[in-house]
Amino acid sequence: MKTRVIIVNPKKPQIKKIDQCVSILRKGGLVAFPTETVYGLGADGLNPKAIKKIFQAKNRPSDNPLIFHISNKKDVKKYTKDIPATAEKLIEKFWPGPLTLILKKSSIIPKIATGGLNTIAIRMPSHKIALSLINSLGNPIVAPSANLFGKPSPTLAKHVLYDLDGKIDAVIDGRNSVIGIESTILDLTTKTPTILRPGKISYEELKNLLKKVKYHPSLLGKKSKLLKVKSPGMKYKHYSPNAKIILVEGNTKNTQKKIHELIKKFQQQKKLIGIINNKNIKKIPFVKFKFIGTTKNLIASNLYKSFRELDDQKVDVIIMREVDTSNLGFAIMNRLRKAASEIISA
Repeated sequence: MKTRVIIVNPKKPQIKKIDQCVSILRKGGLVAFPTETVYGLGADGLNPKAIKKIFQAKNRPSDNPLIFHISNKKDVKKYTKDIPATAEKLIEKFWPGPLTLILKKSSIIPKIATGGLNTIAIRMPSHKIALSLINSLGNPIVAPSANLFGKPSPTLAKHVLYDLDGKIDAVIDGRNSVIGIESTILDLTTKTPTILRPGKISYEELKNLLKKVKYHPSLLGKKSKLLKVKSPGMKYKHYSPNAKIILVEGNTKNTQKKIHELIKKFQQQKKLIGIINNKNIKKIPFVKFKFIGTTKNLIASNLYKSFRELDDQKVDVIIMREVDTSNLGFAIMNRLRKAASEIISA
């Protein structure tokens, strides 16, 4: 299979090009497309055979549920049931945007997309290409991130091709995904709304609107039996580049000292080292530096891209220190901890 690259204007998607992609989806094919968070690998959400191809292309475990993407707020009523008032409040505030809701699914939703559960993960993206694609198809598009399972999510079309070239029918090149990390996932089938995966929409924002909200225990480092997961990003190791990631946690002075010790250790081993977001270390042999921003928005936007760029430079190990966990920082630290081979407290 040859993967087609279809270049689409992200501000004004060309209808003819969108129709080409819709034709592929209607035939049961797979199309990767940009969203505001990361690139998704899309299939017709009501076609079980097409959905099965997603799991095969990504090497994704079948018990890992997928997210349904819709183009109209009203469509949530077609694909879910027993919608609580809380959901309506959240939809009004945050859709279209990077918030996925866990609700009870309607009978027309294929079991293969939900891991056999009676719940559905659903959101309305804000990216114009994604909305145009979904709207033109007339069905929801089910789409996990468009990468090999466990690898960093793609924020550019070339990242998709690196992982999935020849395994999918097409990728829409709509430039970069701005947010850079996956959507927040909020479970509304529990007594208290529960964050299953942190993202751009933070705990603080949700609490401000709902008054009551909590993190799933697994996000707080507590042991929790995950016999069946309701959302992506909970059960398995994710977001990892080929290089080993070492996350250094602690105050600035102690982390700087520990990072210098690690550099010396790996230099002695003749290992090529990648350092992310550390301006205080001078250029030294065997070290590649990647500065990705001073704000949390910039760090999130460039994080996965930096992993892939350092992989391209053939580094053996990537070292990054912790980010403050307030607001978006909690989601960034979640991704770093999931990706890390080793976490060191300095």
